[in-house]
Amino acid sequence: MAHSKESNVTDLFSPARFGTLDLANRIVMSSLTRNRAGVGNVPTPLMAEYYRQRASAGLILTEATPICAEGHGYPRTPGIHTPEQVEGWKPVTDAVHGAGGKIAVQLWHVGRISHPDLQPGGILPVAPSAIRPAGQVFTGQTMKDYVTPRALLLSEIPGVVESYAQAARHAMDAGFDGVEIHAGNGYLLDQFLRTSTNQRNDAYGGSKENRARLLLEVLEAVCKAIGHDRVGLRLSPVTPFNDISDENPQDTFEYVVGQLNPLKLAFLDLLQGTGGAPREQWIPFDYDRLRTLYTGNLIRNNGYDFETAQQAVTSGAADAIAFGRLLLANPDLVERLRRGAPLNALDYDTLYSGEEKGYTDYPFLAG
Repeated sequence: MAHSKESNVTDLFSPARFGTLDLANRIVMSSLTRNRAGVGNVPTPLMAEYYRQRASAGLILTEATPICAEGHGYPRTPGIHTPEQVEGWKPVTDAVHGAGGKIAVQLWHVGRISHPDLQPGGILPVAPSAIRPAGQVFTGQTMKDYVTPRALLLSEIPGVVESYAQAARHAMDAGFDGVEIHAGNGYLLDQFLRTSTNQRNDAYGGSKENRARLLLEVLEAVCKAIGHDRVGLRLSPVTPFNDISDENPQDTFEYVVGQLNPLKLAFLDLLQGTGGAPREQWIPFDYDRLRTLYTGNLIRNNGYDFETAQQAVTSGAADAIAFGRLLLANPDLVERLRRGAPLNALDYDTLYSGEEKGYTDYPFLAG
């Protein structure tokens, strides 16, 4: 179905204002790890071209970007904690802005989803509790079993919070329009939120209020550092990725989302469902309940096509829709959807390797 401009209904192609960010449309590029950073986990000119190509999306959320050396858990993921990394991001933000786009960096700490081979000085990864995740990690040379992480000391938690605030300040120095705090997909902040990974008996464990404490402290610190209207949040209530689960996700996440309104964030990015599984296999969860609790801008994410995305925005179920694989394979997705044009197929083999192949070589529409 092609898009008609006559209607006054808010739809995917309508402009939006998310905090300080004026978006040309409500099509958001979801955060996608691509493992193409250079030496020292510094962004490259190829990355600038990749994001520039996709700048017609209303908002780009970058690949997950570690806030500190201990936050890394995969090879060749760009960081935002060294001067070289901050400098490396500047051509990326310049390229997107030059093409008329908006870009926010997703701030990341993997917690236990790492390995001493990927940690500074070969130290143990940190987590809320010393619980080893099932599975293996690619260290750059080979696959290795995850190790049992070290539980963060109470005295170390303020330093983690400050690492997020410092990364947000670095993001402003690098020219980003905003940041998204990654609190999903089984990484550090999600590990604190969920009962399967957080078995602490101090102020950061036990009750849902205590499990949410670190996330809320991080959000407050980042809002204070760069302004609440430049800060977004990613949650994934039932994604089992990275061996994570919760005894009562509805209760946990209704509490978390209920705490967000006073912060007046730019947006909440809600990753629905359970990874790449089809909708009929999703773990039951009432996302509409979160929509009623949250008064700010809501991005829904995962499993949308054009029809379902349009329906979500026109009905008011979402303020924007994030696309991952579709925008990866179709840099001009906005125009393709507008015209009802066919879409490029995704090359799964080049998701995490291949340099420009499967990265900057997807074709645009002719003319």
